[in-house]
Amino acid sequence: RKNTKRVPSFRKLLRTSQIKLDNKLKNKQYKQKSAAKKYRKEQKKLREAVRDAISRKPFPLEECKKKQVARKWEEKEEEEALPLDMMDEDDLKLMEDLAQKASFLTRDLSSNEPVHVKKRKHESVIEKYEKVPRRLQTEPEKELIHLLPIKDKSGIIPQAVEKPVLNVAHDEEEDTEDMEEAEDFNEEPLPVLTPEEMAAQRRQKLQERKMHIAALASAILSEPDTNIKKLKELRAMLMEQDPNVAVIVRKLVMVSLMEIFKDIAPSYKIRPLTEAEKATKVKKETQKLREFEEGLVSQYKFYLENLEQTIKDWKQRKLKKSNVISLKAYKGLAEVAVKCLCELLVALPHFNFHNNIIVLIVPLMNDPSKMISELCVEAVKKLFKQDKLGYASLGVVKVISGLVRGRNYDVRPEVLKVFLHLRIKEVELQKDSEDIAPKKKFMTYKEKRKNLSRMQRKWKKAEEKLERELLEAEASESKQKKLKLHTETLNIVFVTYFRILKKAQKSPLLPAVLEGLAKFAHLINVEFFDDLLIVLHSLIASGDLSYRESLHCVLSAFHILSGQGDVLNIDPMKFYTHLYKTLFSLHAGGTNEDIGIVLQCLDVMFAKRRKQVSQQRALAFLKRLSILALHVLPNSSVGILATNRIFMQTFPRMDLLLDNESQGSGVYLPELDEPEHCNAQNTALWELHLLQRHYHPTVQKFASHLIAGAPTEGSGALPLDLSQRSATELFETYCMKGMAFNPPVASVTPRRKDTFLQVDSFVDEELNKQLQQHISETVAHKPLDFAKHLKESSLA
Repeated sequence: RKNTKRVPSFRKLLRTSQIKLDNKLKNKQYKQKSAAKKYRKEQKKLREAVRDAISRKPFPLEECKKKQVARKWEEKEEEEALPLDMMDEDDLKLMEDLAQKASFLTRDLSSNEPVHVKKRKHESVIEKYEKVPRRLQTEPEKELIHLLPIKDKSGIIPQAVEKPVLNVAHDEEEDTEDMEEAEDFNEEPLPVLTPEEMAAQRRQKLQERKMHIAALASAILSEPDTNIKKLKELRAMLMEQDPNVAVIVRKLVMVSLMEIFKDIAPSYKIRPLTEAEKATKVKKETQKLREFEEGLVSQYKFYLENLEQTIKDWKQRKLKKSNVISLKAYKGLAEVAVKCLCELLVALPHFNFHNNIIVLIVPLMNDPSKMISELCVEAVKKLFKQDKLGYASLGVVKVISGLVRGRNYDVRPEVLKVFLHLRIKEVELQKDSEDIAPKKKFMTYKEKRKNLSRMQRKWKKAEEKLERELLEAEASESKQKKLKLHTETLNIVFVTYFRILKKAQKSPLLPAVLEGLAKFAHLINVEFFDDLLIVLHSLIASGDLSYRESLHCVLSAFHILSGQGDVLNIDPMKFYTHLYKTLFSLHAGGTNEDIGIVLQCLDVMFAKRRKQVSQQRALAFLKRLSILALHVLPNSSVGILATNRIFMQTFPRMDLLLDNESQGSGVYLPELDEPEHCNAQNTALWELHLLQRHYHPTVQKFASHLIAGAPTEGSGALPLDLSQRSATELFETYCMKGMAFNPPVASVTPRRKDTFLQVDSFVDEELNKQLQQHISETVAHKPLDFAKHLKESSLA
């Protein structure tokens, strides 16, 4: 019969060994307690004996001798007077019984104690008492500790040592306290170190830990297959118990392990082996690779669990029992743990436990700590930008959607703004280019037989086989699968947006939702267009939105209508009217940044819908934009004038506003908010003459170009660096956020010194001539007064 008993696992052995150690400790403590209890009992007996001896009344030796002599005479007389054979049997039996009782014979008749007290050997006590000298305070006898005897020719010689005498207290409680204190302070006190010595000791310990971490990390990186077990040793340093260096060592170990896993992790996901695979025999190299992969995955899992536990302890303000690390230090540890998780999220999207990292990182995007929230948001943005397949993006979008819904839409706007960095639009464009690109064609059998010899056909066949294998290796994912992933991702994004539009219209998430709709509106299904436009118009009409939010609504609506919405018969006149009415809300202050969104709206509303826009509407917008260019910063003026240039080149008869003679009837009404009925054809663009004198050279160039009729060739044409850029690019290029003038102002050349000297000499000559002429005239008319005046001036 085979032994079916299972071999205990390593963890079980660890647990059993810990139980054994606990039992040993308990036995040791029990022995110590029993020894202390026994010692207390002995001391108690000794105190009782001494107390009993002290309670006796001492007698002088002479009186004791007289009493003993008197007792002897009495006994002799009694013996002579009453012999035993003359006593009754009952009396004799009574005397024999009493003789067996030591208390009756040895009892001191002078004491007042009762007869039936505890059995004591009074004779031994009295003899000891007689030997004790007559002192008021009796000293306890010294106890002896018997040692092993010595044997020689004469025989066995007993050995003993005096036991040190302790100060005996009167109360038993005080004795127990003294025993406990004595046990506590048996150990020698540690030497007291100065602050300098403590700092030097801490530096030495820290240097030792750093060297140990570096040695382990370099060994793992040099040969990861053979040294994979050292990961466990390095990970054990995450539990550093020395309070002086615990925080720094744990941070260093976290970062070191993160870099190690980034370097040694393979470029594929490691799956667990099946039972059949484990049972089959494999080569040594394959077995070694399996052990490496299994060890790597297990250590990576434990490392992620340690990071997660560190973050949870900080969030719950939870301290460990050992109190090695303070509560303040846990925040720094948690920040390092979050940084490591963010790095692993971006660096290893293909490796195991990536979804677990996503579940940890996404809720931290809404963390009250600004630093941790920004770290997580930036990590998710990087992941979206570099994700070409779509698996990681889909996982993050699912978790974000669940978070927003679970928190009842009470999250930070940055959580939803990360959707703007999805690469779905770029991948769709890449898909189109791949479809357009010609595919690799291989020669048919007939073509080979017709054009190639037998040897050439053989080589051609081998070459085509190799090319097919290379094409299969390069093809990472099929186009249909990629399109399916992106469709599912966009569905979740739009469901999140529509929920917020429907249930939380006054939420701070609304600007992020409108901005997202403006970016992905061309990908929305046509079935939702009517309802979405109604919702957007109702949001604008409600008046609860800020100016920036209303611009996003307008931009979203026109993105919808410029894409698949071209087939719909919808006139968005209300959106044109809203933008025309609110243009004068912009100025050179805080709203200057919103002009970038306005330029995007104008591009979608006019350049991409030129066939649906009337001439009156284009003239009204051209005039109002020219007025607005006088009230904003230079970069905004350049962007607006670039838009006006597109108006004049796109729509016919825009040069009406460059002529002073009015066309038709009526007067221009600049205060009217209806662009179709403000009679813009009866005014002129006099603002361009003011902009020609603008201090910014680029604004001057655009103004002169528009006055000339916006020609594409000739002397009035713009240079290529300005004409080939869009209005939004020019707005960002000439931005003055850095408080620097663009283009930079040319430095003024200082005047030469000799120039100043020439000027000064010339001025002096002129002054001398005028002075001589004045003096001569004065002397000719009044010579005496002049002499008197000259004398007074010299005295002064």
